[in-house]
Amino acid sequence: MNIPFEQIIAYLIPIIIWTLTVSITIRLITKKQAVSATLSWLMVIYLVPIVGILAYLLFGEIKLGKRRGNYFKTLHPKFMRWFNEFQQCEHLVSTSQGTLLYRPVFELAQKRLGIPCVLGNELHIFDTPESIIQRIIEDIKLAKSDINMVFYIWWNGGLVDDVMHALIEAKQRGVNVRILLDSVGSKAFFKSKNYRYMLKHGIEIAEALHVSLFRVFLRRIDLRQHRKIIVIDNQIAYTGSMNMVDPSFFKQEANVGKWIDMMVRINGPVSPVLNSLHAWDWEIEKNEALPLVLPDCPSLPIENNNSHAVQILATGPSFPDDLMAQSLSIAIFSARKSITITTPYFVPSHNIAEALRIAALRGVEVTLILPKRNDSFLVRWASRTFFDDLLAAGVKIYQFEKGLLHTKSVLIDNRLALVGTVNMDMRSFMLNFEVTMVVEDKSFANEISILHENYLHSSQKLDYNEWQNRSTFSRIMEKIFFLFSPLL
Repeated sequence: MNIPFEQIIAYLIPIIIWTLTVSITIRLITKKQAVSATLSWLMVIYLVPIVGILAYLLFGEIKLGKRRGNYFKTLHPKFMRWFNEFQQCEHLVSTSQGTLLYRPVFELAQKRLGIPCVLGNELHIFDTPESIIQRIIEDIKLAKSDINMVFYIWWNGGLVDDVMHALIEAKQRGVNVRILLDSVGSKAFFKSKNYRYMLKHGIEIAEALHVSLFRVFLRRIDLRQHRKIIVIDNQIAYTGSMNMVDPSFFKQEANVGKWIDMMVRINGPVSPVLNSLHAWDWEIEKNEALPLVLPDCPSLPIENNNSHAVQILATGPSFPDDLMAQSLSIAIFSARKSITITTPYFVPSHNIAEALRIAALRGVEVTLILPKRNDSFLVRWASRTFFDDLLAAGVKIYQFEKGLLHTKSVLIDNRLALVGTVNMDMRSFMLNFEVTMVVEDKSFANEISILHENYLHSSQKLDYNEWQNRSTFSRIMEKIFFLFSPLL
C-alpha cells in the first residue's frame, strides 16, 4: 500500500512539533533560570508553536559554542594564576578590613571572579565625544609599545577617522596595535574601505563572535562582545559606555538625537587587569597568546576616603552566573542615603526592581535618569511597566531630553560608583560580554555626581499623578511588551 508523500508529511510535522514542544517544556521546567523567563518562553511556544520552537532553538540556551567553550575552560587556569600573582603585591591589592566601607560588593567579585581589587589608580571622567576622542588620540601619540582595544561598534566618520590615522602613525613608529570588534556591532566597518586600509598598514583587527548561519543551532548567534576597553602600554586605560563612534555621524536615522556617553581614563595598576581581559578575548578569537605583564609594585600612600580602589567585574557567558545582578543587588541594599542610576535600556529583573522599590520605601533617595526617546521600540514600552510601582514607592524618574542617554552608571551614597558597559536589562546581565568598574573613591564619586547633575538639568521629572492618567492604549502596550521583558 503506497501512502502519498504529502500524507506522510501531514502526519510527520505535527509529531515533530509535539515532540519538540514537550522536550522544550521539560527543559524549561527543569532549567535553572528566572520563573518569569520560563513563563515567557512557554507562552511564546504554546501561542505560536512553530515560531516559538525555532526561536527557542536559536535563542533559548546560552551556548557559547563547543570551540569557544572549551577554549575558555582551557585558558581559565592560566589567567587565574596571573590574577593570583597580581595579588602578591600587597601594596596594590586591598587586604585591610577597614579600608572599604562597601566591602561586600568587592568581596563577592573577588571570590567569584578571582580578580583582585586594585588600589592607587588615577581616575577621571570625560563626557563629550570631542574630549573623549581627543584625549585618546593624545595618549595614542605617546604610546611606546602596545595599544589594545575592544569595542562593540566601530563606525567610520568624523573624529573616528582621526583615531584611525593616529593608530596608523603609532604602528609606523613600531607600536603593536590590536583591535577586537564585535561581528554584528561592527558589521558595516568590516565591509568598509577603512577596515582594509588599516589592515594594509599593519594594524591587527580581529572579529569577535563571528555569526555563521550554518552554526545557528550549535551556538547562540545573539551573544555579543559588548565591552569597551582601550589599554596603552599596560598603564593608561579607558572604559565606559562609548563605542568608537562620532555621534554626529552615528545612527542619524534613528531620530533619537545624539548619543550621550562617558568614558573613564585610568592611569594606574588596574590597567593591566583590563589588558588581561583583552588578551583573554583575543586568544579565544585568534588562538594567539599575548603577554601578561604585572604592574610595578610601589608602596602607595592610601587615604581612607580616597583609596582609589577599583574592582573590575568581567561578566558574560562562561563567567560566573548572575554576578552582575548580584553585585547590583548588594550595592542597592547597602545604600544608606542615595542611589542614582543612568541607563539607556531599563528592563531590570524583578529582583533589581524590587530592591530599588524597597530602598525608596526605607528612606533612600532613589533617582533614575533614562532617555526620553529610545532606539529600541520593545525596550521603550517594556521599561514603562516598572514605573507604576517605583513612582508609588517614591523613586524619582527623570527623562533625559537632549539625545539618547547611553551612559551606564550607578552612584551609591556619593561614595560607591559602578560604571562600564552594562545596561539595566537581562541581555547585559546574561548574554553579553561586559565590563564594569566598581570604584570606592570619594573624589571619583564627586565627578560622577557632577555628571549626574548635568544630566538632570537636561531632564524632565515624571509626575506620578500625570503618569497615572496615561491612556488605556499605553497601559495595554506596556503589559504586552512586559510579558516578553525576560527575553529582551
